Amino acid sequence: MATKFHIPTRMCVSCRNRDTQNALLRLQCKDGSLESFHGTGRSFYICKVCLNDEKRVAKSLMRQCRTSEKERLTNRLKEIITDDR
Repeated sequence: MATKFHIPTRMCVSCRNRDTQNALLRLQCKDGSLESFHGTGRSFYICKVCLNDEKRVAKSLMRQCRTSEKERLTNRLKEIITDDR
């Protein structure tokens, strides 16, 4: 009999939809600055669909990072996306 492997699911902070962990982008805020996750600390996930909706993502990033600097967060997110690809 074949064994079933557990596939972790996580929730996108922007749209609240669940998806597999490897299909989401994992980020974290350190001192009000947005970074990709480095292994320690609190993190959150954003799905690939929400990355295309800039307004929705900016609002959820401001909520997660507890800052009102929308322009800086969206620019940093674009840098992270281009570095990961």
